Amino acid sequence: MNKPVMVERIAEASPRPRARITGVVYLLYFLTAVFSMLFLKGLVVYGDAASTANNILVHQPLFRLGIATGLIATACYVAVTALFYDLFKPVNRSLSLLAAFISLVGCAILAFASVFQLAPLVVLGGSQYLSVFKVEQLRALASLFLELYGQGVSICFVFFGVYCLLIGYLIFKSSFLPRILGVLMAFAGLGWLTFLFPPLADYLSPYNLALGFLAELALMLWLLVMGVDVQRWKEQARAA
Repeated sequence: MNKPVMVERIAEASPRPRARITGVVYLLYFLTAVFSMLFLKGLVVYGDAASTANNILVHQPLFRLGIATGLIATACYVAVTALFYDLFKPVNRSLSLLAAFISLVGCAILAFASVFQLAPLVVLGGSQYLSVFKVEQLRALASLFLELYGQGVSICFVFFGVYCLLIGYLIFKSSFLPRILGVLMAFAGLGWLTFLFPPLADYLSPYNLALGFLAELALMLWLLVMGVDVQRWKEQARAA
């Protein structure tokens, strides 16, 4: 197949189903992420290793469920990343690819950090080889692993901050989505980037987190309900 025919077929393919699919997968990400937070809410008591260890042991199935849904949310975001790459290729293929790469790195860091989230279950599991440690030491070790998980989450937020900035720029430069969504995503990216300096992120919390949540929620709802301007997407696809 020669190149002009390929370009013509790409331009003629309607992006509306893909936009709606992106919205659906985005919604699945939101639901699993929110449920993960709800399952884990109150189990980790920062600064109190004894209470944290007791909560994890008493509510072990809930703790495992929270981790599992969190991993599903990460997988959904990987899918969203791939769908966004395809959606924004007509705007700037290289920038869309860069954004996808950065997001996937963030997702990989978050998935790896989940190992530290699972570690307290092993440490507090009562295995025979752990009997050489005192109870207080095991509790402290469990809290240490959870702290390392928190550090991993902060690092991945930085990558997601850059990703949101790039997606915001791509939306703003596109002609098939409202520019206000791009502005909101850019501000969300700036909010995530506060995690470059954790004391600043803690000072601005929860406003920096709420900004990112609202911006991505607005984008998800727009894709789910409105989709994209098909004609303008095709025009940019032909131009690309």
